[in-house]
Amino acid sequence: MKAYVFPGQGAQFVGMGKDLYDNSPLAKDLFEKANEILGFRITDLMFAGTDEDLKQTKVTQPAIFLHSVILAATLGNKFTPDMVAGHSLGEFSALVASKALSFEDGVRLVSARARAMQKACETEPSTMAAIIGLDDDKVEEICNSIEEIVVPANYNHPGQLVISGSLKGIEIACERLKAAGARRALPLKVGGAFHSPLMEPARLELAEAIRMTKIDVPICPIYQNATASKVTDPAQIKQNLIDQLTAPVLWSQTIKRMIADGADNFVEVGPGNVLQGMIAKIGNVQTSHATSE
Repeated sequence: MKAYVFPGQGAQFVGMGKDLYDNSPLAKDLFEKANEILGFRITDLMFAGTDEDLKQTKVTQPAIFLHSVILAATLGNKFTPDMVAGHSLGEFSALVASKALSFEDGVRLVSARARAMQKACETEPSTMAAIIGLDDDKVEEICNSIEEIVVPANYNHPGQLVISGSLKGIEIACERLKAAGARRALPLKVGGAFHSPLMEPARLELAEAIRMTKIDVPICPIYQNATASKVTDPAQIKQNLIDQLTAPVLWSQTIKRMIADGADNFVEVGPGNVLQGMIAKIGNVQTSHATSE
């Protein structure tokens, strides 16, 4: 069975999507539609901006989303998913690609999500760190022992768990995790503590927008970050999207569940190939990257 997966924040690069814009009338039309909805030419920043431009959450998230969903659209009849999933932000891309969410509503929601998360980051300085070479149980135990806010945020693959929290909490956690045997405890260059309680203001802000947005039954099951289980019910999809902002991304658990349900061919759709690398560490399955017609 074929599963299509969509990347999240961190996959961006200058020049992303330009080949699609230049070579596909459909892609060009969708990019221009997005420029109009967003109220600024995000294509200028994607195609010829700077790394700093693309690192802004309010730019990064719509840029990755657009690259992913427009690439999926250009696949045409080659896009034949038995199931889909997206890593964090990528969940919105997966919903558009699987016809649960319209392109226009997807652009609006991702833009609203990015703005709300950026605002939460600016209100409460915070960060994330990748913990490499330690069992998930040990990382969870040490996070729970710290009085500051620090929680598991991204279960990327066995041996790599990203934690999220206050600046002090992450500093303390990195010291204790290295002392406990972590091979590396790497602070990440991110705007804030995504997928942690510090994103609660963003969750509340986005919840109403999600509730007001029409979501249809997707053409195939979507496996969502907050539950790592397949969903087709629009009401449940909405609730999981809302919960996603403060809940951990259960990526490793999601891929294992998809494999258990029959997925043996994973196709990454969007910038970069980070997800292929993660999936290869989770299960013995075929992986590839989508290319447009």
